[in-house]
Amino acid sequence: MLTINAQAKINLTLDILGKRPDGYHDVSMVMQSIGLADTLRFCKTSAGSGIKLVSDLPGLPGDERNLAYKAAKLVMESCGIEDGVAIELTKRIPIAAGLAGGSADAAAVIRALNELFSLQLSVADLCALGEKIGSDVPFCICGGTMLAEGRGELLTRLPDMPECHVVLAKPPADVSTAWVYQNYRAENAGSHPQTAAIVECLKAGDLGGISKLLCNVLESVTIRRYAEIAAYKKRMCEGGAMASLMSGSGSTVFCLAPDEKTAEAIAADLRSGTDAQVFVTKTVSRN
Repeated sequence: MLTINAQAKINLTLDILGKRPDGYHDVSMVMQSIGLADTLRFCKTSAGSGIKLVSDLPGLPGDERNLAYKAAKLVMESCGIEDGVAIELTKRIPIAAGLAGGSADAAAVIRALNELFSLQLSVADLCALGEKIGSDVPFCICGGTMLAEGRGELLTRLPDMPECHVVLAKPPADVSTAWVYQNYRAENAGSHPQTAAIVECLKAGDLGGISKLLCNVLESVTIRRYAEIAAYKKRMCEGGAMASLMSGSGSTVFCLAPDEKTAEAIAADLRSGTDAQVFVTKTVSRN
């Protein structure tokens, strides 16, 4: 049996540069892996037995509606694998949360099948497969701290972010990524990320500077409908966070805490005073 953890991500920055002819948006994002992770276990099965995906999350599909299943099918068809595979998925990353949980699972499947079936595919090969599943999958294959451009699939490795405690708060509301992007209007965004400046702070290992530069233009859409996102951000900062931000298209809000004690205190306040799912984790380096 092969076991792989599928790490969630947060966005230190997220900017939209324009609409593409293919209907997607050109983006510029600094993405960061965190320790919150799903766990996937893999076993080869007999030839012709196909893909069996089971999860501990009630109601989560185990067929092509699940990105992990889609990833397994893509790899097996692309590489001519005749044996089957059984996958057990333990979910910890909330779904529809802006944390790339589904993409992380798909990335873990692609990495695992490369090892399980001795395919000897390069990282570039794995990312090319991942791009066919979703824009965040190539990042989740690589992990760490990266600048993502294009649809999110064009990656540039950045210096690892200094290790930092992160508190996550996921409201009960699930946010549709498609809805957020469809309703984005540049004129409503206000400030935009200073990408060059945050890259310099990463090079210098300046966590305080990074904290001051967190920026996500999609907050201008999501906060208008989900006021709790702004409320969580305010509560985190009042509790001693260095900075707080919505991740991706939402609805999860995260904050960077100066130390573990402060992180745990912020988490305790959120658990007692809100109906959010709350997690305390850390930033992590590349896979």
